[in-house]
Amino acid sequence: MGNDNWPEVGEFVVCTVKNVTDFGAYVELEEFGGREGFIHISEIKAGWVKYVRDYVREGQKIVCKVLNVDPSRGHIDLSLKDVNEHQRRAKIQEWKNEQKAAKWLQFVAEETKTDESTLQELHEKLVEEFGSAYLAFEEAAIEGERAFKGIKVNKKYLKSIIKIAGENIKLPFVDIAGYVDLTCNLPNGIEVIKQALSAANSINDADEKDIRLEISYTGAPRYRIKVIAPDYKKAESVLKKSAQTAVDSITKLGGHGTFKRHIESAKA
Repeated sequence: MGNDNWPEVGEFVVCTVKNVTDFGAYVELEEFGGREGFIHISEIKAGWVKYVRDYVREGQKIVCKVLNVDPSRGHIDLSLKDVNEHQRRAKIQEWKNEQKAAKWLQFVAEETKTDESTLQELHEKLVEEFGSAYLAFEEAAIEGERAFKGIKVNKKYLKSIIKIAGENIKLPFVDIAGYVDLTCNLPNGIEVIKQALSAANSINDADEKDIRLEISYTGAPRYRIKVIAPDYKKAESVLKKSAQTAVDSITKLGGHGTFKRHIESAKA
């Protein structure tokens, strides 16, 4: 499902390198209809860069941060150096998940004999309600019809989504959550909270590929930390570590944080 909109400043985007020059690299943004962006040589890597080709090459998939967007000129400025390894891995995984979801939606379309225009509307609805199409399928696999309570989705699509989700998503054993309340009255309070959340989101060890950590906004000043893991012990450990990291981080930066434990469900 292509996105023909423009990315937002500060957003991480998956790009394919198309042309490397002496002064930077031109790339295509995979999630935005192939729109072109440019990485200036000064944004390739921290420090002095002599040869851009030492760091990027044509055909390479990379993750960049959006620095500036000018729709009137059709121009997007990007940075490669502002993306750390955790952010790169997380974005690539998110992109891969959305590619899977796009394929599953095609299965839905074939099964329900839905045209491309209606399918695009369904995709947009799922993104609006769940944050991403992949998360919609994941919730469908875990909760079934309950995941769509209060959401207006045609019954034939709903039935097909649940069926295809069940066929393609392996359910975890444990699904738990907790909440952190984060506040900061400093002038840069919003940035402080973002830093605390980023720290909390980065604690999951890269080797723990069977554990999923998600942080979402539920309403000021509360943020929900959700952990999906193959067993309760692992899930509980990651949840506590993530929440404590958020609280410690915002406290050091001049804010205040508290953690509330909450078990959503457990599946044996």
